[in-house]
Amino acid sequence: MIYHKTYEHSPEADWVVFIHGAGGSSSIWYRQIRTFQKDFNLLFVDLRGHGKSAQIIHDYIYKRYTFQDISEDVIEVMDHLEIPKAHFVGISLGTILIRTLAEKHPDRVHSMVLGGAITRLNLRSQVLIGLGNATKKLVPFMWLYKLLAFIVMPKKRHRKSRLLFIKDARVIYKKEIQRWYNLLNDLNPLLRYFDEKKLPIPTLYLMGDEDYMFLGPVQKIVREHKAAILSVIENSGHVCNVDQPEIFNRLSIRFIQNQR
Repeated sequence: MIYHKTYEHSPEADWVVFIHGAGGSSSIWYRQIRTFQKDFNLLFVDLRGHGKSAQIIHDYIYKRYTFQDISEDVIEVMDHLEIPKAHFVGISLGTILIRTLAEKHPDRVHSMVLGGAITRLNLRSQVLIGLGNATKKLVPFMWLYKLLAFIVMPKKRHRKSRLLFIKDARVIYKKEIQRWYNLLNDLNPLLRYFDEKKLPIPTLYLMGDEDYMFLGPVQKIVREHKAAILSVIENSGHVCNVDQPEIFNRLSIRFIQNQR
């Protein structure tokens, strides 16, 4: 079972499950804990191969796995803790895992808060993935990861987000990163499927106004999805829960409370 940690408010309170992105860990949510804990029970997980789940041996038995496999790890933790249903908060690639989980287990999802959501890979993103595939056996992984971090989060105010992701990425095994990288090759067909099939689950997209790689596609999908709303956070990049945590927390909590 993957590493997880809980903060319980009360038996009657709703549960909120936090899902980090690729290369990160549950530490990305350190500025959400105190605020969310005032109203909800919280569950944080380290996805397979990440954070404190990096040492789990059974995750390395299989040569390849899917977003569905990773989302089932989260369901396993929820079953273990006897959490029947929860609100989900994700960032970056974690938003795809939440959407995957909701597709197979809609009865386990009250609502979704998708920060820095990835709903489509534009030409620039696809070029970066192609470049990574072509050089991943020749160039040290951390060089590629640092380059990607600077491309996605280029501004000075994004520095804290960049450093946090780079720090977490240092503990990930190279083979594990290759597995996650292979997932990106199949990402666009999955995203097209999600775009075509809208789930009736209340969804809040929280995007930084400086998230120039992913904001545009989200604006398009929200116009076509009746159950979704979008809030754009000013002076924020891709990792908006770190760049502007107070605004991220306020908007997320208000949205989740409205679903109750």
